[in-house]
Amino acid sequence: MTKPSSGQPSPATLTRNWNELLQELRVTQTGVQILTGFLLTVPFSSRFDDLTKTQTWVYAAVLIGAVLTTALVVAPVAIHRALFRRRRRYLIVEEGDRLARAGLFALAVTVSGVLFLCLDLTLGRTAAYVGFSASAVVLVGLWFVAPVWLDRRSGSAHNALDDEEQS
Repeated sequence: MTKPSSGQPSPATLTRNWNELLQELRVTQTGVQILTGFLLTVPFSSRFDDLTKTQTWVYAAVLIGAVLTTALVVAPVAIHRALFRRRRRYLIVEEGDRLARAGLFALAVTVSGVLFLCLDLTLGRTAAYVGFSASAVVLVGLWFVAPVWLDRRSGSAHNALDDEEQS
């Protein structure tokens, strides 16, 4: 693979990486926007006044988590907008990746918190703790642990280089 003298991937690889990251962010942003929109309507429901102090704080925490997640998954687009004409594609892709990972983690915590709140309202505090813990383990496991495990256990070689990168 031909790399620029700085040791960075080729422009073609960076473009492909950025496009793949954008596709991932599109999927995440849609879910986060729906979740945030739903959470913004909750205080206007008739049962909101029946929440306990703990439930109100949990609601506030998951709402803040949803807004934080939105900020994290939209930030790569804002960074791209500010830096793309300055030939900083490597920085954009690297920081976009970090922000997307942080956004996924925030989303896992937020979704688990929403589950806690719903279970606490319907089944009680014990079910809420069990649901929160189980969902957090499943989400972190699938989104963070499984990819590392799959990569390590796979005996297959990395993808072949693109034709334009082999020269």
